[in-house]
Amino acid sequence: MAMKKDGQKKVLNQVLQYIRPHGGLVLMSLLMAVISVALTLYIPVLTGQVIDHILGPGNVQFKEIFLIMRTMLIAILVTAAAQWMMNVCNNRIVYDVSREVREQAFKKIEILPLSYLDTHSSGELVSRVIADVDQFSDGLLMGFTQLFTGVVTIAGTLGFMLSVNVMITLVVVVLTPVSLLVAKYITQKTYSMFKLQSETRGEQTALIDEMIGNQKVVQAYGQEKKVEAQFDEINERLRKYSLRAIFFSSITNPATRFVNSLVYTGVGLTGALAVVRGAMTVGQLSAFLSYANQYTKPFNEISGVVTELQNALACAGRVFELIDSPAQTPDAEPAEVLPAEVGNITLEHVDFSYTPEKKLIEDFNLQVKAGQRVAIVGPTGCGKTTLINLLMRFYDVNDGKIRIEGIDIQNLKRRDLRSSYGMVLQDTWLRSGTIRDNIRMGRPEATDEEVIQAAKDAHAHSFIKRLPDGYDTIIGENGGNLSQGQKQLLCIARVMLCLPPMLILDEATSSIDTRTEIRIQKAFQKMMEGRTSFIVAHRLSTIRNADVILVMKDGNIIEQGTHKELLAKKGFYANLYNSQFAH
Repeated sequence: MAMKKDGQKKVLNQVLQYIRPHGGLVLMSLLMAVISVALTLYIPVLTGQVIDHILGPGNVQFKEIFLIMRTMLIAILVTAAAQWMMNVCNNRIVYDVSREVREQAFKKIEILPLSYLDTHSSGELVSRVIADVDQFSDGLLMGFTQLFTGVVTIAGTLGFMLSVNVMITLVVVVLTPVSLLVAKYITQKTYSMFKLQSETRGEQTALIDEMIGNQKVVQAYGQEKKVEAQFDEINERLRKYSLRAIFFSSITNPATRFVNSLVYTGVGLTGALAVVRGAMTVGQLSAFLSYANQYTKPFNEISGVVTELQNALACAGRVFELIDSPAQTPDAEPAEVLPAEVGNITLEHVDFSYTPEKKLIEDFNLQVKAGQRVAIVGPTGCGKTTLINLLMRFYDVNDGKIRIEGIDIQNLKRRDLRSSYGMVLQDTWLRSGTIRDNIRMGRPEATDEEVIQAAKDAHAHSFIKRLPDGYDTIIGENGGNLSQGQKQLLCIARVMLCLPPMLILDEATSSIDTRTEIRIQKAFQKMMEGRTSFIVAHRLSTIRNADVILVMKDGNIIEQGTHKELLAKKGFYANLYNSQFAH
């Protein structure tokens, strides 16, 4: 329980930090709330005066009543204007804060280490940035709108009631804590339920996102029923948590209203006795009853606000958890600068594992000379792609050094390091936009002629010209209706447009037909001339011309040499090669 309270307090402090820069708008909103409430409380006084001016036969004083009604109309108009201005300020605060929270969350996603993204589903992250921030902003808006006016109303009505009759005011004040105790008891139950609701909603979003993105695989393996059952189970949990959260939150208002009705009854009885004794007029009693009602009403609203704030804090906590997650190791300051010509790469005693208990790469040593074509082969899980991740600094080594031209890559800015590599992966990535924009991603300033030439070099030009709008054809997220091979050709064209000093080709032609692959390989050979290149391939026929072939197993280089040298050794590589070409 103490930990839960500490967690809520921490989240609340973070929310206040986001609100603090908008202090001017908060003060303006508070001022408008004071004006609105003061005039709202002044209207029952005027109503009571009107009642006193019409009591008794033939005692209606029209002139005084008209003047009072005019004052009442002005008060109502000013109140409406103040409430409108208060709502404008509140909306501005809330949606500015929501925008800033989303910006911080999105910026953090871009600098989170890949280890975090690998262990959290994309759907769950989307749920935090979109749904949870929406829930947070709704609760915050209600809090600002009703909390300010509620507190000011309570203070104002107390003042007015004390000025009319002290004894009856004491009756109201003595009974009020009962309402607060009831509200506090119920709201303590709601936070955990709203937190579970928010977490389950994120789990549901993650499942939906995953299933939509992989619908073909689900259908191909006949997993529809299993996925439906999984979704139903999550959906049922969400229903259960939502019902509990809403049940507890919905009890608050009726419970406090019951207590407030008792307060109203007590005021009515004691006030009637005071009128009979002549201690107050009927108009004053009418105003007092109105004040008693207005005094207790904010407690209902505030109890509802507290419930919504519990939900808002639960959602905000999930977003802040993302924002507060440790970012990747910052770039070195001051960072070293790579020379214009790069290509010599050295790995010295490198150790790396994704999880401490499962070793992967141990005491790995490698020296690559500028312009060499290095092929990396080996069984699945031996560390080929991991080595690429370390070269690109998607992950940092646990121990040892990776150097380019003698400079430790941890002393370089990631942007400078990665701009030195051209990378084509087996998994393609294309963004929503035109074909031209996707090829131009690495070099936004490239001319149309350069884009077309890169596409021709990648043998993508012919299929692009057959598209409805050629290079201006708009494709959807991750390539839309393009085939996997066409998407891979576009990624190859993207690298050919940039022509960086070093290349990484990780199964770069895995989805391309054999005939096109032969052409692409020729283009790659031309592109790799004078460039340090790392080629990961399972089809060993594509790496015969490599300057050096590294054979990896269990995170270590077990063989090293040219294609002919390794075949002559009749070792692990020879067995791999012969298994692919055995008749």
